[in-house]
Amino acid sequence: MNETELDKLDQCLVQALVIDGRAAFSRIAEVLEVSDQTVVRRYRRLRTTGLIRVVGLPQGSRVGLFESWLRVQCAPDAALPVAEALARRPDIAWVTLNSGGTEIHCMTRARTRQDRDALLLDKLPRTRRVTGISAHTILRKFFGGPDAWTGTDLLGPDQIAALERPPVEPGPERYALDEAESALLAVLRRDGRAGYPELARATGLSESTARRRLERLRDVGAVFFDVEFDPAHFGYEAEATLVLTVPPARLAEVGAALASHREVAFAAAVTGAASLMAVVVCRDTDALYRYLTERIGAVDGVDRVEVIPTLRSVKRAGMLVEDGRLVDPPPAP
Repeated sequence: MNETELDKLDQCLVQALVIDGRAAFSRIAEVLEVSDQTVVRRYRRLRTTGLIRVVGLPQGSRVGLFESWLRVQCAPDAALPVAEALARRPDIAWVTLNSGGTEIHCMTRARTRQDRDALLLDKLPRTRRVTGISAHTILRKFFGGPDAWTGTDLLGPDQIAALERPPVEPGPERYALDEAESALLAVLRRDGRAGYPELARATGLSESTARRRLERLRDVGAVFFDVEFDPAHFGYEAEATLVLTVPPARLAEVGAALASHREVAFAAAVTGAASLMAVVVCRDTDALYRYLTERIGAVDGVDRVEVIPTLRSVKRAGMLVEDGRLVDPPPAP
């Protein structure tokens, strides 16, 4: 088998990790009815070849990050260099080239309002060949973050139930990360399955305390585990961003409808002339057309839809994308 191909067992393993990115390999092996060694070997191959990466990420709204969706217009010969420069920033989570290669979409996750404003008001406007910027604050996520697009649905209900963690019910107050928890997250952003000895060394805590801290962060909804992969490896070739105009009174209803669509990888209410954006993943352009006409067309309350095809992913969550493989970004300056 070619190292970039995923067979059925690989896909089942990826789906298991999407359900719980830190599930013990022994538990995954039991659910998939294979040996522990098989699961470990498969995971190592997928990770070392850059086909998947488990990353631990802060839940932005829970820990007080300022999240925005940016549309950056560039001259045609400048879009890729600007996208690559944005991808190297640790406060940028996603970067794609869209709309004929002249528009960049990215998600900012700034720690402070000042950091966000410095990017929007100073750094990007001064970038050569950037011709326009529109920033849209994320008001409410309907799908994305802890809710993950799985890429496949091979596991049965009993297998899914055996892997699922109890649902998280975050409290109303923001969770303030302390210094040790921030150091713990810095490790998990690079490797969501980092062992407790590594987490203990990075935080100065004992292994048992590092374990308890991580469990607490998960229990209060301050951190989640994402599995990054290129949808093309699962046979999904068409990605697009939908920008929907929805009346305020129908926004929650339409957002909930989109969240129920298996094609949707992310959906959120945003500021701006259009009130909702979504990222969708389909098998091909024919499937994208059917999704628009049959599923979006059937959702009451959608006044208008702009469809922006994704030409290239430059960064997915914390990982850069090179030739369809996930690689670590350079250290932050």
